Amino acid sequence: MEQIIIHVDMDAFYASVEIRDNPALRGKPLIIGALPQERGVVATASYEARKYGVHSAMNVKEAYRLCPKGIFMHPDFEKYRSVSNQLHNIWNTYASASETIALDEAYLDVTEKAGSWDNACGIARTIKQRTLDELHLTCSVGVAYSKTAAKMASEEKKPDGYFEIRTKQDFVDLIIDRDVGVLYTVGAKTAEKLHRAGIHKVRDIRDRPEDVLRLLGRQGEWITRMAFGDDNRKVTPYRPEEAKSISRELTFQSDVEDYDFLKEVLLLLALSVERRAGRVNLYGEGVSLKLTYSDMKSITRSKLIPSTRSAAVIWQEACRLLDQVQHDPVRLIGTGLYHLGGESGRQLSFEDFLAYNKSMEDDRIRAGLEALKRHYGLDFEGNLERIFSGETLYRTIEYMRKHR
Repeated sequence: MEQIIIHVDMDAFYASVEIRDNPALRGKPLIIGALPQERGVVATASYEARKYGVHSAMNVKEAYRLCPKGIFMHPDFEKYRSVSNQLHNIWNTYASASETIALDEAYLDVTEKAGSWDNACGIARTIKQRTLDELHLTCSVGVAYSKTAAKMASEEKKPDGYFEIRTKQDFVDLIIDRDVGVLYTVGAKTAEKLHRAGIHKVRDIRDRPEDVLRLLGRQGEWITRMAFGDDNRKVTPYRPEEAKSISRELTFQSDVEDYDFLKEVLLLLALSVERRAGRVNLYGEGVSLKLTYSDMKSITRSKLIPSTRSAAVIWQEACRLLDQVQHDPVRLIGTGLYHLGGESGRQLSFEDFLAYNKSMEDDRIRAGLEALKRHYGLDFEGNLERIFSGETLYRTIEYMRKHR
């Protein structure tokens, strides 16, 4: 039996959750992300805001210019993660394999559980109804023979949409006269390159596959297959142990020139990275430091280390890397672990055999937090876990920056 895949995508997820929890926001242009007076981008926008041209990843100041009467809100990622867990619990009930793409999006392989196309369509409609009944949120659902077609189907009737693409021919008939940008992996730059070569429609890709291959190489081969509806990719469940890195970064509202302050920030970021690595039981054999300077130039520095996920080690090595870079004003800072592996493949370092090592690391972190408490009046006792939510960590560090 040919595979049957469902793609589920929530409608303006962050905004929809906020509207659900505060009905007074319904029908208004709601923009989730940075505030207009801040640096940052739009995370998502309600459909009312999208009518003004506001979209995700847009600079927030541009969003404000387009929609000055919009309601701007910071995201509440902890709330969205909680709702996301509820969503995926519903969706996964119907799938033999589920591939989570984001908090609000997933591919579901229902081939075995459905057994037929009609049953699969019934499952898709049930998912929509349960999502609405149990969580009071709408989603758009596509049912198709492939992952590419399923995603295309879910986007076809947004918001609160439902669409089916049963065969390759159905897929081709749907897109053949659309711009090349409709195809998966064709972004703005790739589309521009194709347009310059006179390849504007999907039909043109089918008619001129050699030109597409010459222009784009391996990507062109993939795009050409997509134009013919060929996609045999399987739904692949996400496995945390396959992650290549775990990191945390933050953009300041004003450039920072005080590198001692940046080291204080790195302490909190290192604690956050340790927590994330601990959640999935992974260790890293390298520490990275990322900086974006005020002129938007970004650099990354890294260092190999014995396997660890210790915040103290991450902090120490990130600070050492920081000491070695050009000390210009900084717009963004981040740190993380890479070369990840699990406990079973971990090689113990010499320090692991020292009984006092862990207590020394704890003391180093405790001393760092105590220094923050003395300097800024921040009490982390019993509250450390709370700062790891995106918004709380951001506000904490911004408070520190302003009171440095």
